[in-house]
Amino acid sequence: MTAVIVGLLICLVLSVVVMAAAAIPARRDGREILTARGERVVVKVRETTDGATSRASDAVSQATPTRRSSTSSNRKAS
Repeated sequence: MTAVIVGLLICLVLSVVVMAAAAIPARRDGREILTARGERVVVKVRETTDGATSRASDAVSQATPTRRSSTSSNRKAS
């Protein structure tokens, strides 16, 4: 099992090195890394992520006060 994990980590490191070898010189030359379609996908993912983060934050903030009040009342009772 350890050999599989080490192999996966080596593959991950190699893929990051290859991506960096392609992306860093392209950015230095002023070339865009993503196509126009890729840029649209990134924008859509960011919007979706922002919306999900906002909804999750709202849900946590709504749930937190009720949970804290119930745990604090349990502590006072014991």
